[in-house]
Amino acid sequence: MLSRVAERLYWMARYVERAENTARMTMAFHALALDMPKTVRLSWKGLVSVTGTDHIFDEHYQREDDRNCVKFLVADTYNPSSVFSSLRAARENVRTTRDLVPTEAWEVVNELYLFAREHLDAGISKRGRYIFLSDVVRRCQTLTGLLAGSMSHDPAYDFIRLGRNLERADMATRQIDVGAIRLLERREGPEPYEGLLWTSVLRSQSGFQMYRQHVKRRINGPDVVRFLLQDVPFPRSVAHALTQSEVALDRLPHNEIPLRVAMQARRHVLDANVDKLIATEGLHAFMDKLQLEIAGLHVAIAECWFPAAVEA
Repeated sequence: MLSRVAERLYWMARYVERAENTARMTMAFHALALDMPKTVRLSWKGLVSVTGTDHIFDEHYQREDDRNCVKFLVADTYNPSSVFSSLRAARENVRTTRDLVPTEAWEVVNELYLFAREHLDAGISKRGRYIFLSDVVRRCQTLTGLLAGSMSHDPAYDFIRLGRNLERADMATRQIDVGAIRLLERREGPEPYEGLLWTSVLRSQSGFQMYRQHVKRRINGPDVVRFLLQDVPFPRSVAHALTQSEVALDRLPHNEIPLRVAMQARRHVLDANVDKLIATEGLHAFMDKLQLEIAGLHVAIAECWFPAAVEA
């Protein structure tokens, strides 16, 4: 397989996962805003912080209100992590690799892009936001299932699986870092709406029902962090995503350096003592280090299989 083809498959998967995660996160926060009393002010800018694009937002907006933040996350073309920008990039990567993926995959991605382009205004409005974002999430999941069920699990699919899981791990760490740290590392007593806030964090990762089934305790910060970070059976946890990345890497040739980096990151996650990190206010530093390890894994993958991109 040509390195540029492998790179496009990898980025196609990352962009689709990014669009789905951003849509899911925005949808969960929208539901949280409806559940909260009007006297409680929620920071929509916090969602922008999760994506790490605060500086781009600040260049284009002066007000950090609901509409501006949602428009930035969903529709803005100058935000490379917006839902629309991610879907447009995913479509271009699939278009140039159509001979390696099922025809239906191209059709799903193309239809998803066209749907998003035609309904962006509804996606920004409060009335149509939930329906639009739900449709985006559903169509992204359709593509993921279609590729898993109808594409040969060969090196091309391994690069897709690698991109999807690396993006998933990155977003989960950002959710924990930005969405949860402020609720954990200051503390004199529980906040009156803490349960709703942690439920929103779980819903952002589609983890609410699985948490209730497997943790079987009331929703609380340390358990939620532990679940999203270390619960290997849950497919959107950081540990599961890194485990699947390691499996994909193990099947690819010349994998020594990326595989070693992936194994180190996975061990780092599984060996973490969440209770101790919270008690000593070390969770933020831990998440920063983990995010650097995930970024380092991406660099190792690019240097190993996408040398043209690294040189550029």
